[in-house]
Amino acid sequence: MSRTCELCGKKTTTGNNVSHANNKTKRDWKPNLLKVRTLVGGTKTTLKICARCLRSGKFVKV
Repeated sequence: MSRTCELCGKKTTTGNNVSHANNKTKRDWKPNLLKVRTLVGGTKTTLKICARCLRSGKFVKV
């Protein structure tokens, strides 16, 4: 199960750590996901959404 926002589709991205000596090692950036109870089609469901979607008010909280 991947870490993905169920509203906007934001997911884990990859890149490099770069040290002062310019050594590169792989790393991940994970989205800030939160479980929130919402109304979807008149029913209460739990969605995993990112903090940006939570702040923007793209859904209705129960």
